[in-house]
Amino acid sequence: MAEVRLEKVTKRFSDDVEAVRAIDLKVSDREFVVLVGPSGCGKTTTLRMVAGLEEVSAGDIYIGGRRVNDVAPKEREIAMVFQNYALYPHMSVYENMAFGLKLRRYPKAEIRKRVEEAAVILGLEKMLDRRPKALSGGQRQRVALGRAIVRKPQVFLFDEPLSNLDAKLRVQMRAEIIKLHSRLQSTMFYVTHDQVEAISMGDRIVVMHEGQIQQNDDPISIYDKPVNRFVAGFIGSPPMNFMKGRVRGANGSFYFDEGNFKVKILDNMHERIAPYREKDVIFGIRPEDIYDKLSVTEVSEDNTLSATVEVSEPMGAETYLHLSTGKHLFVARFPAHERAAPNQDLTVVFDMSKAHFFDCTTDLTII
Repeated sequence: MAEVRLEKVTKRFSDDVEAVRAIDLKVSDREFVVLVGPSGCGKTTTLRMVAGLEEVSAGDIYIGGRRVNDVAPKEREIAMVFQNYALYPHMSVYENMAFGLKLRRYPKAEIRKRVEEAAVILGLEKMLDRRPKALSGGQRQRVALGRAIVRKPQVFLFDEPLSNLDAKLRVQMRAEIIKLHSRLQSTMFYVTHDQVEAISMGDRIVVMHEGQIQQNDDPISIYDKPVNRFVAGFIGSPPMNFMKGRVRGANGSFYFDEGNFKVKILDNMHERIAPYREKDVIFGIRPEDIYDKLSVTEVSEDNTLSATVEVSEPMGAETYLHLSTGKHLFVARFPAHERAAPNQDLTVVFDMSKAHFFDCTTDLTII
């Protein structure tokens, strides 16, 4: 397997359209890196440049230490799994998996050996004679994976491979790909717009927005310590709540004043928040860090507020409550048994140890 390295890589489709802007990125040997971001952020374009399907406008791409800017896709020793399975409908599973090796004129015995090994890994041994129309969506995606595995490439590239599957199959195939990475000990570069996939699968997550890398870190660090408001709002389900207000100082303490409520900022945050005294900031709090006052044993009035229920969303094991302060809407994630009716008033508690604050001008994280 091999390392993938991008140095100041840029992709321009025209003078007005710069899809990827001078990004630097390294995917280490045997690492599973997930590139995540909204549609149009440049993640698939980045992957396609690594694969050689898009020409690099500026910068350099290295695979296994070799500069590949001018190397044809078939000579880059990579294998790509696409969003659509791209299987030949008139061929059997065996023939689909073997097709690339036949084009490269591998001996028949070697082809059979590789296909059968991949079939065992993916649980396709009894399906080798079937055609794609006789397979489920998950089985077809396994065949697409098998076609990549038999190549024994230096790097696997995945372009939103689970997008066409239903929710249950996506969960199943996520686990299959994680097990595959563990078994093959291969370098994998995975693109998705689904932040749940990113958090659950990647050794490292690279968050992109408008052609630039916003944050490159392990999943827990990105979730707990986002570098800016975009990352904070993109990673997490439901997303982080944001409210604009002003930092107030009184009696040696600092408070976030939203207008309709005021909560105390913890003492260990004073040093960072002090420069924003009497200035507007964005306060961020995740839905799971908001509690019903009645469910908390020790409550301080410094971190409570009254809110009105707008919508209640039962989700099975939990309930999402859409609440209003009169000035802002926010979402709280409560246990399923904690139900509330629309227009009901609730007193909720913010876990201020999990609070985030962002600069209103730059959107960068203050705390």
